[in-house]
Amino acid sequence: MTQQQILDAAESEFSRHGLSGARLSAIAAHSKVTTATLHYYFQSKESLYKAVLQRPVDEIQTMLRELNFDSLSPEEALKQIIRIAIANEAQNPQRQMLWFQEASQNQGAYFKECNVLSLHEHLLKILERGIAQEYFRPLNPFLALTHILSVCLFYFTVHQNWKHLTPDIDRLSPDMIEEHTQEAIAFILAAVKRATT
Repeated sequence: MTQQQILDAAESEFSRHGLSGARLSAIAAHSKVTTATLHYYFQSKESLYKAVLQRPVDEIQTMLRELNFDSLSPEEALKQIIRIAIANEAQNPQRQMLWFQEASQNQGAYFKECNVLSLHEHLLKILERGIAQEYFRPLNPFLALTHILSVCLFYFTVHQNWKHLTPDIDRLSPDMIEEHTQEAIAFILAAVKRATT
């Protein structure tokens, strides 16, 4: 439980300030432990940061491994991936800022150690299978993956800005997340499906 508390507090701090701006004293205070306890579990701010970056990758990988996408049509498998991506971000909306801070401050130096490509392999396989079976139009799978993730996740990246444009709408409410999910599915499928004659 203590490690989980530390990781939760650290994720919040790193999402706001990145590696360079985050303070171990703030993480300790938010996780209700001493800085000595932080060092006991994670040795340094850098190793704690690496653990924070790795955690979402491991969580999603565990979830994806439990699913048998090969038993679904490419279209249904793609819908599942979209739902999982959006649901996970809705539960952890600060994570997009965590990745943004990593890109901005460190140019992805720590990101490259997280084996994120292992997550993307599921979506790449679905796209490649869909293209081979002519469910999807010919496309560059890696570019399509980039576009799909952008449609799903940019919603959470801009949330803190857009909430001021429409203060009467809670874009993180279950109803709005479901609407976003349905619109993302429709938008992405319209983009990747082979045109019927």
